[in-house]
Amino acid sequence: MDCDSIMQENILVTRSSLPEFEEYIDEIRSMWDDHWLTNMGRKHERLRSELREYLGVEEIELFTNGHMAIELALLGFHLKGEVITTPFTFASTTHAIVRSGLKPVFCDIDPETYTIDPKKLRERITDRTAAILPVHVYGNVCQVDEIDKIAREYGLKVIYDAAHTFGVTCRGKGIGSYGDASCFSFHATKVFNTIEGGAVCYSSRDKDFGEQIYLLKDFGISREDQVEAIGANAKLNEFCAAMGLCNLRHINEEIAKREKVVSRYRERLSKVKGIVLNKVQKDVKSNYAYFPVLFDEDVFGASRDQVAERLREKGIFARKYFYPPTNAFECYRTEYDPFETPITMSVSKKVLTLPLYADLSLSDVDRICELIIQMER
Repeated sequence: MDCDSIMQENILVTRSSLPEFEEYIDEIRSMWDDHWLTNMGRKHERLRSELREYLGVEEIELFTNGHMAIELALLGFHLKGEVITTPFTFASTTHAIVRSGLKPVFCDIDPETYTIDPKKLRERITDRTAAILPVHVYGNVCQVDEIDKIAREYGLKVIYDAAHTFGVTCRGKGIGSYGDASCFSFHATKVFNTIEGGAVCYSSRDKDFGEQIYLLKDFGISREDQVEAIGANAKLNEFCAAMGLCNLRHINEEIAKREKVVSRYRERLSKVKGIVLNKVQKDVKSNYAYFPVLFDEDVFGASRDQVAERLREKGIFARKYFYPPTNAFECYRTEYDPFETPITMSVSKKVLTLPLYADLSLSDVDRICELIIQMER
């Protein structure tokens, strides 16, 4: 079966939001006049400016993807030693730490928000700790005040993986303005996408960091004949920036559509025994990025894996997100014991993220819910 057939016949866990075709064509048309396709062109600079305003941050730098945003942010702070993070995340978070010459130290998660548990942070801090890299998960916001308090107490940098929280605010403040830096992903599967892309948000007071990450994303080149750092090629191109400009025009509408999908899921599943839904956080304006569901097999009567297989048989592709946790990856097996983070292990074996995207019909949501409810004991 080809890709087109799969997309037409099945419901995938997510589907990329796209502007109208003609809108995108109109946006890229000028590129045929100036032939400027990359290297921080006009589209790039417009998107950077508009994102700074939309996200409510002081400074922002754009990257080719969210992974390079994290990796170069770590390098931009000249860190050495260990970085405390969570294993309940996508591979990119952990890999970025390792690829930056740093050692991940894993801290368990809060059982309600699935974000790093500040109560367990101090026991992970040593004289080798350089930073904390918490992850906002599913759109849930970390306990930013507690993390900031601990970081200041020990003189640590805080770099947030904010890939799941584009447009989210906490007490009216853009989530990208927390920590020493916050890193976003604009991957095609995210609430806001530039096809591929990412960003680092940071304080305007930290000019050295801003200069560093700009250098690092362009081979370390400061002038035509001068290379000051060992950098990467992590520049966002003009075609991706143009997609971002189009999608940003419609982002509030897209989030509103996602909210309706989430509301229907909650309406249908909130009273089913053995199912635990993501709690709504106080003072947080959500972007409705994901809809995670935890299945308690003993109460519900079926395991997460059985539910996932049942949905798959009907052409509905939910995702075990995140399973396995990163400290259980084959590439880290000799270095870490995933059972040292027991809550992460437990959640990873029970969680299933259900299909969620702006154009998912409520009738499809009902069908998904009916299939799940039919499996209840």
